[in-house]
Amino acid sequence: MRLDKLLGQAGFGSRNQVKKLIRSRQVYVDGRLAEADNLNVEPSLQEVTVSGKQVTFSQEKYFILNKPAGVVSAVSDKEHQTVIDLIDEADRVPKLYPVGRLDRDTEGFLLITNNGPLGFRMLHPKYHVTKTYYVEVNGLLAEDAPAFFENGVTFDDGTVCKPARLEIIETSLEKSSANISISEGKFHQVKKMFLAYGVKVTYLKRLSFGQFYLGDLPAGHYRELTSEEKEILKDYLD
Repeated sequence: MRLDKLLGQAGFGSRNQVKKLIRSRQVYVDGRLAEADNLNVEPSLQEVTVSGKQVTFSQEKYFILNKPAGVVSAVSDKEHQTVIDLIDEADRVPKLYPVGRLDRDTEGFLLITNNGPLGFRMLHPKYHVTKTYYVEVNGLLAEDAPAFFENGVTFDDGTVCKPARLEIIETSLEKSSANISISEGKFHQVKKMFLAYGVKVTYLKRLSFGQFYLGDLPAGHYRELTSEEKEILKDYLD
């Protein structure tokens, strides 16, 4: 949000009064002098001070959720339980939503927030956020599999995927497992990539999203981001 609008909402006067306040060199963001009225500020991640006193704003929420299979990545659904339904009532502030989506049968990492603009930026192609998944398939991942994914998979409709990194964990004629990392999010991308190789995904779980990791968080549970993880979010403010 623009700094002048933010301070106006916090009760520092009219738009003109706020501009005068900023130009009088009394406003700092993360310890640095605010030199422009239209400076973009994220109050839940950055410290704003006026005349040496920290300004308190309404706080955005950031949760990491381990989505179980069968739950949909949506705010509401008439037929299925949603990821928002898994958030306790006390934490269920208005406008919570999942950043990106996972298929209903896919498990794992989702970021839940009520900060719409930040979530939009995190999904923007300019950031090329890497997402890593654990995958099980119903057949052999041979020695040529890593190179197949590294070269960029092409679907039957002509869609070309960016190079992906495949790390085989176990492999046999009946079942194989691996970790795969991609930097885009096409519809059913991971499943279609393995189909293009000649095997079908039987289990899929997202392990990480950029520098954020699921860790040992149990399925169906969530936690707030740590202070260190919130610092990472600042990379998406540019």
